[in-house]
Parts: sequence; structure tokens; C-alpha cells
Amino acid sequence: MNGLGGLNKSPNGVILGLVQLQLPITKTKDDLTTQTEKVCDMVRKAKRFIAPIDLVVFPEYMLHGLSMDMNDEIMCDIDGPEVSELKKVCKENEIWGCFSIMEYNPNGNPYNTGLIIDDQGQIKLNCRKLHPWVPVEPWEPGNLGLPVCDGPNGSKLGLVICHDGMFPEVSRELAYKGADVILRTAGYTPPIRHSWKITNQTNAFCNLAYTASVAMCGSDGTNDSMGDAMIVGFDGVTLVEGSNRADEIITGEVRPDLVLEARINWGVENNIYQLGHRGFVAVEGGVMDAPYTYMDDLRNGTYSLPWEDKIKHKDGQAYGFDAPRKK
Repeated sequence: MNGLGGLNKSPNGVILGLVQLQLPITKTKDDLTTQTEKVCDMVRKAKRFIAPIDLVVFPEYMLHGLSMDMNDEIMCDIDGPEVSELKKVCKENEIWGCFSIMEYNPNGNPYNTGLIIDDQGQIKLNCRKLHPWVPVEPWEPGNLGLPVCDGPNGSKLGLVICHDGMFPEVSRELAYKGADVILRTAGYTPPIRHSWKITNQTNAFCNLAYTASVAMCGSDGTNDSMGDAMIVGFDGVTLVEGSNRADEIITGEVRPDLVLEARINWGVENNIYQLGHRGFVAVEGGVMDAPYTYMDDLRNGTYSLPWEDKIKHKDGQAYGFDAPRKK
């Protein structure tokens, strides 16, 4: 149930607007300024929308497009003019926004950064993509962890940036920190459509959380993005699906109170609890260990697959990038 696409808001509901933004071409600072204003106009459109949108969500690459251009001229700063405009438009329209920038990094390649800004124009969440889509993306891997923040109407928000959603550990971490609505922003293209859908559903079900996801849409003359906005309920059932029409806003209602109800009351398939309480029928409180070798190896810096030495792509040179700039 989604309140007819958010048209009928319940007292405990949060109306999401997922923007299937037209894929831009951004080559110059003027292009960046123009695209920033386009995004601000879409925020204003979301505020005027017939559904009373609480949080408008833009896809990854909303300002920069898919060129992977690392030119300093079109990189952004958290305290730069582009983010200032995003903060301003959220405050003026009293609406929350989730945004994407490519962030200048003086010590290496830029970061792929996601921001959640509240209806008072304050940044409530700032995260950097942990798992760039290698070997296709050149971004520095994120170093801010996976924060969550309080959102509108009692929600707790987490943000997954595109490829991060293919790693179940990422959404699990956000849910473990309390996120009941997990946003996923992407620039994905149609070959990833099936993987996109099934991971959005499994990330929801395995964590008893809503997932709300949107990709860029349309063509830039080279790349084609898919749109495919979707909201998935905490039982893994898709509630809302978008189209492939550029600049369409897909809306629906989520109910954080029902997530909490399920997390408290479910016995069967309460997997986020049961992960850390194995076999509680047989053992009081369940076993609270970590019987997974990869977890220890990641922590110890010894992660290595049995076929590690046979992996062909270990940098981006086959995809036109230079050898890595740093160890």
C-alpha cells in the first residue's frame, strides 16, 4: 500500500518523490551552473506536485552526467556554490532533498558524494560512495563510513550510492544503525536493470526496511540511463515502479512506523535480528559470534579470494584510465 502513489498521505507516512532526471552533458563550469539550476527547478516542481512530497530524491550524477570527466573546473565542494543553491532551494520550498555531487579531492581522485538536506537547508547526511563501479568509475573510494540521519515525520534515512547497493553489507550496515528507509541513487544503464530490481528487493526484505531507488534517465548521445525508479516494502514486495520517461517524478508513501512494528514483532524472517542471535530456540539468546571468514579477513586486511591471482581487471587501464595515482 502506498497511498495511491502518495496522493493520500497517512498521519505516519512519508511521501517520497523519485526524480528520473534527464541525463545531462556537463563539460564546463557554465554547464554545471545550468544543470544546478535545472535540479533546483525540479525541486520546485516537486513542491508543486499534487502528491505532498516530503523528500525529493535525485539520482547519482545529477549534475555531472556519465562522462567520468575529472576536470577540476566541474568538481564541487561541500561549501561551494552548487551545494549552496541546493540548500537554499530546500529551505525556500520547505522540502527535504537527496542530491549527488562529484566532490573535489585535493589528495587524489574526486569523491562521489551524496547529500541529504533538510527542509531548513541544513545538511543532515554526507556520505561518499564506498564502492565505485570499477573498473568503469575513477572515483576515490569513500572514507566517511555509512552514516544515517533522522528524516521527515519520524523516519531514519540511509543512503546507498549506486554500486554500493550490490553489496548486501552496505544496506545491512545502514539498517543496523537504525535506517528504516534506505535511499539508492544511481546512474545505471539498462544492462543492469534486472540486478537493480532484485537487489533493491533483497536489500529491503533482508533488513526489514523500505528501499527507494532511482537512476538517471534518457540519453546523452553516448550513454543511455534507465530511470526505473522503484519503492519496495520491507517485505520485499515492490510497491511503486517508474517508467523510462526522463524528468518524471515517481511518488509513493512509506511508513516507518510499520517497519518498527515488523522489526519488533516478527518471529519468522526477522533476519537482521537473527543474524546476531543464531539459533535462539536452542540456545538462550542465540549465538552472537561471527562465523564468516571474510569478515575477519576484511578487518585484518587479508581479504583474498581462492581465484585472486587469476583476476584480469585490477585497475582501470583497460577502460581508458591511467594507472592508480596512489597506493
